[in-house]
Amino acid sequence: MEQQLPLRKIIHVDMDAFYASVEQLDNPELRGKALAVGGSSERGVVAAASYEARKYGVKSAMSSIIAKRNCPQLIFVKPRFERYREISQRIRNIFFEYTDLVEPLSLDEAYLDVTENKKGNPSATLIAREIRQKIFEKTGLNASAGISINKFIAKIASDVNKPNGQKTVNPEEVEAFLEELEIRKFYGVGKVTAEKMYQLGIFTGKDLKTKSLDFLNEHFGKSGEHYYNVVRGIHFSEVRPSRIRKSLGAERTFDENISSEIFMLERLGHISEEIERRLSKNKVAGKTVTLKIKYSDFTLQTRSKTLSYYVSSKDLILEIAKDLLYQEKMKDSVRLLGISLSNLNTDKDKEKEEEKKEVAVQLRFEF
Repeated sequence: MEQQLPLRKIIHVDMDAFYASVEQLDNPELRGKALAVGGSSERGVVAAASYEARKYGVKSAMSSIIAKRNCPQLIFVKPRFERYREISQRIRNIFFEYTDLVEPLSLDEAYLDVTENKKGNPSATLIAREIRQKIFEKTGLNASAGISINKFIAKIASDVNKPNGQKTVNPEEVEAFLEELEIRKFYGVGKVTAEKMYQLGIFTGKDLKTKSLDFLNEHFGKSGEHYYNVVRGIHFSEVRPSRIRKSLGAERTFDENISSEIFMLERLGHISEEIERRLSKNKVAGKTVTLKIKYSDFTLQTRSKTLSYYVSSKDLILEIAKDLLYQEKMKDSVRLLGISLSNLNTDKDKEKEEEKKEVAVQLRFEF
């Protein structure tokens, strides 16, 4: 027997080129120009790119050297996270005018459940349009939105008419929308998974839908059931106003490669201080400490240690990171070091209970 789909009215709001747009908003001289937020040094990385820069293939996580090569006229500005957080909070305040069921994913995007909303508006499409207009009026920034029956489809839909647009996928349109979608556009399908699917003859949602649950479990393990469900429009994850944090960390990319362990320990000390500050702010501690090492040849290595007790002090975090650093000999000079804490002391009973929840009511309504 097939699972019944709990229909909800979900909006995914995604700010357009948020960091870059804020910089262009605050500095009129940058408007209409190819802009990258990030470091311009040899070790710099693009954190965000304006749409003018994206036309040249500049994108986030790209090295600054490659970005500059793709777009010689590219202008770099340093990120100002306090400013981004300030505007993000103003945008969230707009969301709360419509619903308390707001789940932020980052500073520039969030899910909203407007099945029942404070405005009594039955149309999620009209609500999304109204929210986008208010964001523009109050911040001067553009947002895009996706509207559908669950978070998965809403997330995909928000990318369809970017920038400054929106896309509604009505309940009766879900099946056709997902079947026609290129597999690489499925939220959560990264480059590696997409390549694997191509090798299995899966290029679109329609191709994915022809594969049995056993086939998908065999080739994708625990993710198999997820792919089987989402291509059929089944996704039970609710909009959670209090997202339960899985991990917390910090990392640093160096201007020059470092090979001295003394210098590495000094950098790890600074990172540990930052993590202690973040742990204190979020009122959590963790049992698993992971050291992240990126070598000069860009290969990545992680080393972890799980304790029988929770830690949150910089001294203890540094001590464990130090043990992990000395765990084995470094194979090359290092360009990045990071520390993260997972297995946090959040309310696990609450998390499990939330995961079990399902909306029992089956509704039919206009979007």
